[in-house]
Amino acid sequence: MTIAKQQPDKSEKRCCWQSKSVDLTAPVSQPQSIICLPKPISADRWRPLTRTVSRQTFRAILVFRMNELKIARRANISDVAERAGTTKGTVSRALNNYSDISPRTKERVLRIAAELGYRPLSQAQSIRTGRAKSLGFVLQTHDHDAHRPFLAGFLAGISRSANAKGWDLTLASSDSDQSTLDAIGRLVEERKADGFILPRPLKNDSRIEMLRTGNIPFVLFGRTEDHAACSWYDILGEQAMRDAVVHLHRLGHDRIGFVNGGDRYCYSTFRMQGYLDGLEDSGHKPDGRLIIGDAVTTAQGRRAALSLLRLEQPPTAVVCAVDMAALGLYQAAEELGLQVGRDVSVISYDGIPEGSFARPALTTFSVDRGRAGEQLASQLINRICGASPESQRETEAAVFLRRDSDRPPIRNSEHLASLIRETTQGSST
Repeated sequence: MTIAKQQPDKSEKRCCWQSKSVDLTAPVSQPQSIICLPKPISADRWRPLTRTVSRQTFRAILVFRMNELKIARRANISDVAERAGTTKGTVSRALNNYSDISPRTKERVLRIAAELGYRPLSQAQSIRTGRAKSLGFVLQTHDHDAHRPFLAGFLAGISRSANAKGWDLTLASSDSDQSTLDAIGRLVEERKADGFILPRPLKNDSRIEMLRTGNIPFVLFGRTEDHAACSWYDILGEQAMRDAVVHLHRLGHDRIGFVNGGDRYCYSTFRMQGYLDGLEDSGHKPDGRLIIGDAVTTAQGRRAALSLLRLEQPPTAVVCAVDMAALGLYQAAEELGLQVGRDVSVISYDGIPEGSFARPALTTFSVDRGRAGEQLASQLINRICGASPESQRETEAAVFLRRDSDRPPIRNSEHLASLIRETTQGSST
């Protein structure tokens, strides 16, 4: 194929064209650049490309062998329906993952659409269905861990799952709880998102109330005590806390402290219950002095750990609801002259990368956030397409990563308290 490129000639109100060659002998299956002319140019009007021609006569010049070039027509929904032996409406509903289309029909339609290279035009589809075919997610930059690396894997999982089904991910950001509501409202009003993924539900969550009132589909990464109109994917943090306590008890610890996560989040209620269940299963009674809440940062975890370890009967082991608080315990132990894994054991939850670089490496329960993103995207698409909230609820267990921060105790609580007093007095003098 030869494409003419315009070079203006200012002396005459005319223009010259120069050519750039493209191989026309290649099979038609190989990509070829095609320029659509506003008016057809017959072969008998072709002249050598060095000739000066009028601007009105030529919009572009293409030289090709008419008998060798075949331009394939774009497949449309009628082609898919004809090949599948069904109606265009069924094809449309199958491609949009409606729940009233059988899995067998969906599979056949998707396979035929892929074979024909059919993809619906997004603008036309949006006008016809009233959907943007986009999932909404508001990144809350005011959260304590909004900029952490695991967020990239979570968003990648959402995008990967959405793209596989022909959907997009629309992101917005907010710097306060109110601006989060504003961002959601704007995306809904401007029809830029058909539903929303809400991470880490709150005990009093205005996001949920807003979407529930507006009858807008949403799914939660986490659970809430009020199940009405809620779908979710969650990791069983309470099971992890229970298993951590039982594990430490079997190692020989009989005073086990607990540092809970953010009080405003629903997960803190579940994880507290898991800790209490672990104590009960191990034959221990809860001691309120060994429980401290609302620690989600390293600084907060350090303060909580110092409070626990300075008790007259300190815990020989601590379970932390989040890894960042556990890393704060490392700092507290160092300040008191203790070594994690030897003098005090700790097990946490999250599986953040920093835990593996701590010394000793932090024993924790890990969460696959990429998979979480994929599952949430799939659930939200199902909700948008008509699935009931109750049908889109799923939980999984966290993965226990045993490293080096949990070991049998080398001294009991009284001896640990004595060691801490001696260390503290020695450092003060």
